[in-house]
Amino acid sequence: MLPRLSNAITDHLPPSVRRPRYDRRAVTTGIVHLGVGAFHRAHQAVYTDDVLAQDPRWGIVAASLRSPETYDALASQDSLYTVSVRSQAGEDLRLVGAIQRIIVAPRAQDDLLDVMTDPRVRIVSLTVTEKGYCHDPATGALNEAHPDVVHDLTHPAIPRSAPGFIIEALRRRQAKGVLPFTVLSCDNLPSNGQTVRQVLTRFAELVNPDLGRFVANEVSCPSTMVDRIVPATTDQDRARIGEALGIEDAWPVVTEPFTQWVIEDRFPQGRPAWETAGAEFVVDVEPYEHMKLRLLNGSHSTLAYLGYLAGYETVADTMADPAFVRLIEGLMDVEVTPTLHMPPGADLTSYKRALIERFKNPALKHRTWQIAMDGSQKLPQRLLGTVRDRLREGTSIARLSLGVAAWMRYVTGVDENGAPIDVRDPMAARLRELADRAGRSAENLAGALFAVREIFGDDLPQDSRFTGAVTNSLKSLYEKGAKRTVSNLPGR
Repeated sequence: MLPRLSNAITDHLPPSVRRPRYDRRAVTTGIVHLGVGAFHRAHQAVYTDDVLAQDPRWGIVAASLRSPETYDALASQDSLYTVSVRSQAGEDLRLVGAIQRIIVAPRAQDDLLDVMTDPRVRIVSLTVTEKGYCHDPATGALNEAHPDVVHDLTHPAIPRSAPGFIIEALRRRQAKGVLPFTVLSCDNLPSNGQTVRQVLTRFAELVNPDLGRFVANEVSCPSTMVDRIVPATTDQDRARIGEALGIEDAWPVVTEPFTQWVIEDRFPQGRPAWETAGAEFVVDVEPYEHMKLRLLNGSHSTLAYLGYLAGYETVADTMADPAFVRLIEGLMDVEVTPTLHMPPGADLTSYKRALIERFKNPALKHRTWQIAMDGSQKLPQRLLGTVRDRLREGTSIARLSLGVAAWMRYVTGVDENGAPIDVRDPMAARLRELADRAGRSAENLAGALFAVREIFGDDLPQDSRFTGAVTNSLKSLYEKGAKRTVSNLPGR
């Protein structure tokens, strides 16, 4: 039986394994991160780990707002974990120590709020996924009827939601005369800084109009673009990494070599020198955000739904089919790229070429089912914004509409062989009820789902160019299946 990873045992790691280049005991907390999932641990925590040797004031206290799984795995190993970077060339392992400790918020609201109120904490960052903002994905506005929002407005001292924790912490800081922290969203939301500002300002207004003005005028919410593919860790990953380390790591993370972080430089109380670790600071992140959301995330979702329906387990499996490569190349080149407006020097051709190679990486077992989660929250950002731009220009949406139709087919909860699909989505029950009523009629199913305003808004269901294209694609998926439908698509 292997010994467990901990501070005391890091000297016994193989020389090839990189480890923190700083004394963890000297690190103080400067960041609270909400949503301690695999992506944060493979992305922002790694950037922060790289700068702690020069500036130890930016340690991270991470919080899970729901599940205790990450805490249960990492608490006994001093919150240390391994990042495995996998490519066809092999596997590179490094130990990351930027996270000082993990709080399970439902068990310790007071502890988390106390840390967030500490004057040394100058940044609160988030990777809570789209659904964690308790907002309407179609408009970006706070969903005031969301159960967690209703609870947090009634019980502010024991919040459940990310907005609830942030606003209560800001209220306490204001009452104590402590300057507000910067709120840094690292989720795939359009204009994520503006979106989180809109959500937080409205939430604060509902608490107290003066607090609403304080949040609107004093709290900085820079936008960001984050990019790194991070599949779910498997038991095979744990066994392989444990054997390579000679030490058990209960929850390593696996990722790809590529990583990117573009950030608007608006941090009134200071920030880590993330640029020394490769982050790029810009005045306006929006062009980069559109590039990533539409090219990478839009392609990823399209691959996930169609690939799953076609019987492919991973993105790499899906991209081994030449028809799917043609689909994604056409989606990116023909339908997405004309909607992007990049600053001078941005090389979209190289970015798209790199995306195709990243999707094909056989060492990265990124399951189509994992990417397919929470589609109701993702479609507006990943596909529907591009659809609106294309319709405005009067140009083709053939591939975009197929991606939307594949989502519709997926959320019926039954695959092409009649087997159940484990649909994970905050609206899963409602979507399944609509699908069951519609039966196997493409027209009925599309019509029922178009009526979900939180996803499609008021405009798209009224545009026959959109509804007709999606319905025809859905008919093909029912009649021919995903593989034949994709194979029959015309070339670029």
